[in-house]
Amino acid sequence: MTIKVGDRLPEAKFTVMTDEGPKTRTTDEIFKGKKVALFAVPGAYTGTCHKMHMPSVFQNAAAIKAKGIDTIAVVAVNDVFVMKAWKRDTDMKDEAVYLADGNAEFTKALGLEFDGSGHGLGIRSKRYSMLVDDGVVKTFNLEANPGKVEVSGGDTLLSQL
Repeated sequence: MTIKVGDRLPEAKFTVMTDEGPKTRTTDEIFKGKKVALFAVPGAYTGTCHKMHMPSVFQNAAAIKAKGIDTIAVVAVNDVFVMKAWKRDTDMKDEAVYLADGNAEFTKALGLEFDGSGHGLGIRSKRYSMLVDDGVVKTFNLEANPGKVEVSGGDTLLSQL
């Protein structure tokens, strides 16, 4: 079953890179008591994700936060080391937390995985954005085509706040 507006996010664990190295963070630690703009991509450094989706997030980050968003989060089915490098290369002002969902556990719990094995990618996340308020999905923007950023970009989520 695919998550929808009004649903609570499932319990899950992410890996984030800290100054002390990789650390596990739970869904509650990221979302409980907070308004979070969550952006999911099929893969770090892939063309659409790197050149279109992330720029749309960071061009709108200040305005998104000005609308009362506590956290901007980016999740991908990549390991924490790739996510650390991708944050370095895309988040110049340190405006987001990058969540590694290396085994796609969060993605599968949401029902938002797809099989990219035919292209050598394995299991990946569909492209989406959502506003999550205290762990509950308030807005959900799912791309019909993972190679496009038409409804999941930072500009679209900003217009919904």
